[in-house]
Amino acid sequence: MTDKAGSLWETGWKRITSIAFLAAMLFISILFIKAYMQGQFHSLDSLRDYIKGFGILAPAVLTLFQAFQVILPVLPGFLGCAVGAVLFGASGGFWYNYIGISTGSIIAFFLARQYGTSLVEALFPGESYGKWSNWLGKSRYFTLALFAAILLPLFPDDYLCYFSGLTKMSAKKFIWIIILAKPWCILVYSLAFAGVL
Repeated sequence: MTDKAGSLWETGWKRITSIAFLAAMLFISILFIKAYMQGQFHSLDSLRDYIKGFGILAPAVLTLFQAFQVILPVLPGFLGCAVGAVLFGASGGFWYNYIGISTGSIIAFFLARQYGTSLVEALFPGESYGKWSNWLGKSRYFTLALFAAILLPLFPDDYLCYFSGLTKMSAKKFIWIIILAKPWCILVYSLAFAGVL
């Protein structure tokens, strides 16, 4: 295969992969948004019943839900942590939530890196974007600030994942921050809602 043919094949493969990924995201988004509009995610009980209704696929659905609640900030991630612990215990709930939220966080980072400021401004209010970009964008300690924000509860994690994709932070560093900082808050939620704490 010539270099030119190889380059064309690689470009075509990337395009097909991107289209397939976007189509899958759109399909799953429609399913979750439809369930949200029907009130399935408005309380712990309704979300638990929705996830439980998938039977043996329930763990996969919870993991997908937690990934998408980062990508689509309209979905309630805190309830997912509670439902995971209630349905699958502290250990199962922790792993499904951790894998889902971490995956969603990494996808959000790459979406922002690929589509830029316009995507972030479309997903989040302009005032919020301006506030965080002024504070974090000028910080010499952005990596430390991001690690602390991901580690602690009540910070706008979803937004910070997108915002990080707009910075010069390497993907490798961001992924390590998610892997190391993300589990602790989820672990506390899992233990608390499973009745261990």
